[in-house]
Amino acid sequence: MIDTIAIIESAAIERMSLLNAESSFLLLEEGRKTEALEVSTHCGGGAINAAVALARLGHDCSVVIKLGDDLRADQILARLDSESVSHRWASRDKELPTGASVLLSSHDRNAAVFTFRGANTHLVPRDFHDEAFAVDLVYIANLSNEAAVYFPTIVTKAKQAGALVAANPGPRQLHAHGDAFRAMLPHIGILALNRREALEVIPILDGRDCDNDTGLAFPHMVRPPPLAENGLHHHGRTISVRGFLRALTACGVGTAVITDGRDGAFAASAGRLFYCPASDAHVAGTAGAGDAFASTFSAYIAEGAAPDIAIRAATLNAASVLGHVDTQTGLMRRREIAHALDGKKPTPNVIDWPL
Repeated sequence: MIDTIAIIESAAIERMSLLNAESSFLLLEEGRKTEALEVSTHCGGGAINAAVALARLGHDCSVVIKLGDDLRADQILARLDSESVSHRWASRDKELPTGASVLLSSHDRNAAVFTFRGANTHLVPRDFHDEAFAVDLVYIANLSNEAAVYFPTIVTKAKQAGALVAANPGPRQLHAHGDAFRAMLPHIGILALNRREALEVIPILDGRDCDNDTGLAFPHMVRPPPLAENGLHHHGRTISVRGFLRALTACGVGTAVITDGRDGAFAASAGRLFYCPASDAHVAGTAGAGDAFASTFSAYIAEGAAPDIAIRAATLNAASVLGHVDTQTGLMRRREIAHALDGKKPTPNVIDWPL
């Protein structure tokens, strides 16, 4: 994707929040030209964000992507070259242009996003070369619209090649292709979801014992996060975070993660449940933080790191991305994360329990 980001002064845009729902809206006056503090253009999209994150962690990586035959595509390929990410498996589409997004950011910098999927939707099996999957880790970002049909094809190719599969699906993909996603759960080594995506997974797990939970004990002076206190709510049903993650691992997922923005993240792996609070951060924009978390966590797990180290590293990288309006400037390099993990400056402390 090519992201165009407009930063709007808070006084120039109103926000409306619904009292009986977890929704808020940015309101602009019709027919009025609104002055922006800044308008900038960047490369983005889940696959590109993850690839840049992995490259900055020192890994040799490539992308399987579909671009248009246009200047946007040239800009993305140049960006990949600058980050030493191979695009030998990138393909061009003659019908649709490269995908693009427009982000309007104001107030607490949680942007409203207009998305044009473009050539992303035309990714088809002939674009999946067998040689591309002969790697240690295959990270599957959110698949757009028609391309989501081929999620099982990608997972199968990765497993046949002996790769560890990490998936970070989007809510629309989960909602529209739940049955296919459920069939692939036993083959997913790492599944990363945010709260909204987790809600879309609940119907997929229907019939599983998700609710048997005795509660999570937090140390004195540590306030339990909302997911620990309230669980996940879906159509009148409440599921504990531990019960939900336990059900995913029972389906065959190796390691499952739920992120909840400023309220931290939970991970389940090898019979243990981990919680890491969010790292302190100056928030300039929230776009890309989830990609930074999921890709960093996946990289550390693929390297053999313990889940508590992986979730701390992912939390630090996501916090760094929050300090910038775009999705990639804040991505940390390996030495920066290692310094933060090993240094005297406090990093988020991880709490764990039996799963």
